[in-house]
Amino acid sequence: MSAVYVHLPWCEQKCPYCDFNSHVRETRDEQVYVDALIQDLAVDASQLQSPVHSVFFGGGTPSLFKPSSIQRIIESIDTHCNLMPDAEITLEANPGSAEQTKFKGFRGAGVNRLSIGIQSFDNHQLQKLGRIHNANQASDAVKAAQDAGFDRINIDLMHGLPEQSPAQAMEDLRQALKLGTEHLSWYQLTLEPNTAFYKQPPPLPSEDALAEIQDQGLALLRDAGLIQYEVSAFAKAGAQCRHNLNYWNYGDYLGIGAGAHGKLTLNGQVLRSQKTRLPEHYMQHYRSGAPPVFQAVETQAIPFEFMLNQLRLRQGCSEAEFAARTGLNISALEPALSKARAQGLIVADRIQTTDLGWRFLNEVIERFL
Repeated sequence: MSAVYVHLPWCEQKCPYCDFNSHVRETRDEQVYVDALIQDLAVDASQLQSPVHSVFFGGGTPSLFKPSSIQRIIESIDTHCNLMPDAEITLEANPGSAEQTKFKGFRGAGVNRLSIGIQSFDNHQLQKLGRIHNANQASDAVKAAQDAGFDRINIDLMHGLPEQSPAQAMEDLRQALKLGTEHLSWYQLTLEPNTAFYKQPPPLPSEDALAEIQDQGLALLRDAGLIQYEVSAFAKAGAQCRHNLNYWNYGDYLGIGAGAHGKLTLNGQVLRSQKTRLPEHYMQHYRSGAPPVFQAVETQAIPFEFMLNQLRLRQGCSEAEFAARTGLNISALEPALSKARAQGLIVADRIQTTDLGWRFLNEVIERFL
């Protein structure tokens, strides 16, 4: 199975914590950009070796695009890539009222899963985060998505926000759970380079407060029946995000759009691609049907790439799956694998962290550099 990631790079406003490839423009050449996407797809699709089981529209703010544009892209993916009839098709959306009016159109276009970027239900925090919606619009967006026929909805929520207390963080989680979500992306605010928050850091909670937020939040989500299947992803049984599982399982995917990354496995090699980042350059380059540019990953880098993704999953994988997905013998992970097992960080018979290894996941992954 393979996947397609589609990057739609425009936003109405740049959030101070965001380091994604997103751009604020007074005007957006939507149709020209979609034309470029389709040309890009038509060329890269020839490299795919299996049907597409998931599509993800990320950004930027994909919900700024017209449903008709989203439909054109989905139809092109079906034409060029053999889109499976039951494919998961996710679109990221902001909770603003303008986007909500499009939800039925997106459902009619073929989108069957929404990921709504709420981040917080606290109006003061939303202002600090530079969000252009309020708490009421956040709740209304989930209800509007449900009314539009979406039964698969993810809520994006952050914790460790400026001066946030554990009680405030738990209230955010409770508000999300009241909306009946089956999938929650709950992750800590980090100060990434090249962001406004990195240049002028806001006052963040102490390490003790962050640990308390984490412990209380995990217990609250577990009691609500949402199981942590990945570092920051929680879902009810059967509601895991198929697209992201493909990433973490080191699967293949095409990346189309400005700045998009792709990964393919061909003829025993792992190949990666990256498209030019600026939308204007991308449109100029890919409307003419530029040839695919994939570069082979050096063999010695593959074990780290694999572990960086796979160990994010709570269940890990078997040693046989490592060999099947990388083309390498399990010995490629030595001596780091044996040392981690001897220290009780990875279980004996799988590529999976112990509870101790899960607590110190970044340190475990770094051992495979």
